[in-house]
Parts: sequence; structure tokens; C-alpha cells
Amino acid sequence: MADPNPSDSRILRIWDSFKSRIPEIWSSISVPVVAVIISLLIGAIILLISGSNPLRAYGALLEGALGDAGGIRRTLEKATPLIFSGLAVAFAFKAGLFNIGAQGQLIFGALVASIVGFGISGIPAIIHVPLALIAGATAGALYGAIPGALRTFTGAHEVITTIMLNYIALNITDYLANGPLKDPTPGNIVARTPKIFDSAVIPDLPFIEWLPLGFVVACLMASITWWLLWRTTLGYEIRTVGQNPNAARYAGMRVAQTVILTMVISGLLAGLGGAVETQGIVYRFQPGFNVNLGFDGITIALLGKTSPFGVIPAALLVGAMRAGASQMQFRADVATEIIDVIQAIILFLVAADMIIRWIIRQRAAAGDGISLSSGWGSNS
Repeated sequence: MADPNPSDSRILRIWDSFKSRIPEIWSSISVPVVAVIISLLIGAIILLISGSNPLRAYGALLEGALGDAGGIRRTLEKATPLIFSGLAVAFAFKAGLFNIGAQGQLIFGALVASIVGFGISGIPAIIHVPLALIAGATAGALYGAIPGALRTFTGAHEVITTIMLNYIALNITDYLANGPLKDPTPGNIVARTPKIFDSAVIPDLPFIEWLPLGFVVACLMASITWWLLWRTTLGYEIRTVGQNPNAARYAGMRVAQTVILTMVISGLLAGLGGAVETQGIVYRFQPGFNVNLGFDGITIALLGKTSPFGVIPAALLVGAMRAGASQMQFRADVATEIIDVIQAIILFLVAADMIIRWIIRQRAAAGDGISLSSGWGSNS
């Protein structure tokens, strides 16, 4: 006898499937969720000790981040480069690589996108915008290739080389912005490049003023990154190399090329984030406007469990805290540095996930911990 309500049966099957996955879903998100809650509680204690009202401070923070269309847009703008830097760090983690150099790759991408933005005129926006984005992404990719090559051919650890390359990138871009590429506008004494042409500016979406197009691009790149890691042969090789390089080599995989290519793609993501920041927010390159965006990618990647899709809510959380910090300072007379404290506590608790698992009385599955020398994070 035919089912009289096939649509109801399908809904029930979907619901049963979802219920069966609830323990798995909770297992994957429990550590970051509890880490955020504990961090907010510790922040509340710090606020109380300093004589501030935590409820008032957090209320002002929430209002500044999500209280109106302008607040939502600020949150999404703050989150956009964090998604890119988080993706860059998370992608490298999948190959067992710790890319601390996302900061240098991001600022090189921001600078090169700026050069293309103000250095080329007379072309339509449909060409100029993607051209500058591609240029910034390429700059980040080339800079990311350096530590990958050093790791492959000399054995130099990427943690050391990327830290050193960050300082090189910071000094080179500072010199260029304060020297050959300095804005020649009369009276300008600030180290910055000229403003990019309107044709290179990432346009707003029509009828949706609160949604920056750059955020849409970031979410699209997260989807592409997930597809690359979990639906392609290259992604399988990257994950295998991250889990066991010797087994990957024994299976005939080209470990050296995979390491370099992983760092290239990681740098590309960071460089693209810098380009989006230049073309969608700052409209020029100015040292100091991109400070810590690359380093924050480490927090984002860990909070998102190194999942491309997990990076998005993690970046939104940090972006909301950044967007609402000024309102919290104005309304509750709280120093904005409290946000840095909360973010640091989140990073500590997520990185030391055994503390959280003990607090929530959840035994970590074998091999589920975070390792700097082999694979990082989850399978999604």
C-alpha cells in the first residue's frame, strides 16, 4: 500500500537522520562553544574587578555589532578578511603545516592590489576589480611559496621561516608606502599609497546595503576550499600528507610538491583577503590598517576546528566583537583591549582542548587532539 503522506515520511526520515547525528555534531562544536562561553565569563569577571557592569558592557557590544544595518555591515566587514586569513591557516593545517606567515602574505596582497588599483586607469570596473583581486592573490601565493620551498628543499621549519618572512613583509611594505609609493597629495605626511580608482573598488550589492560583496566572495572561497579539500584528488593528497607523510610517500604521492602547493594556496587565500580589504574597506594601502588580521587567522582556524565552513562563524564571532568594541567603550566606559583578552583566552582554551573536554566531561576520541607536527583538526 502506498504511503498516503510521502512528504511527511520524507521529513521524518530527514529528522531521524539529523537526530542520529546530534552527538557527532556536538562532539565537533562542543570545544569551541564552551571555550567561547568560558572566555566571556572570565571577561565578565575582569570587568567586575575593574568596576564595570558586564551586562551593560556586553549589551553595548551586541548593540554595536548587530543593533542595526550599519552594525551588521561593520561586523561583516570586520569578519571578511578574517575568513580569508582563517582559511589560509586552516588549509595549511590540513597538510600538517603551521602557516604563521598569513600576516605577511595578506599585507603583500593588500599592497599589490592597491598598486593595480591606483596604477592602472581607463579600464572598466568589470575588468579592474577582478584584475586587482587576482594580483593580490598572486602576490600572496608567491610569498607563501617561499616557506613551502624552504621546508621542502632545506628542511627549514615553516614556523620559523614564516615568522621571519612576516617581518620582511612588514618592513618592505612600510618602506614602499612611505617612499616610492607614498601618496603624493600635497600636505600628506602619512605613510600610505594613493587612493585606488573607483573602477577598482568592490561595489555594493544592490538593495542589500548591509551585505558587503567582499563577504559573499569570502563565503564563496570557503565553499571552494571545502570542495578542493574533500572532493578532489589534490585535497585527498593534502590530507594524507598531513596525517602521515611517510605513508603518503610510500603510496606514491609527491609529498614535496604537495607541501609547496599547499603553502601556495594558503598564501593565495591570505593575499586575496588583503586585496578584498584594500578594495572593499580601506581603498588604499596604509600600514597599520591590516595589523593582526593574519595573526587572527590562527584563532579563527582553531576556533573553526580547521574546517572551511567552521571558519565562517568563528570569523563572524571575532568580527562582531571587533565591530562592537567601540560602542562598548562609549556606552559602558570599557577599554577595547578587553576584546583582545577574551580572544586570547578563546585561543588558549581551544588550543588546549583537553581542558575543555575535562570541563564538559567528554573523553577525546583517539587522534582527535591538535598536533603541530601532523594533521590538524576535523574531517569537515
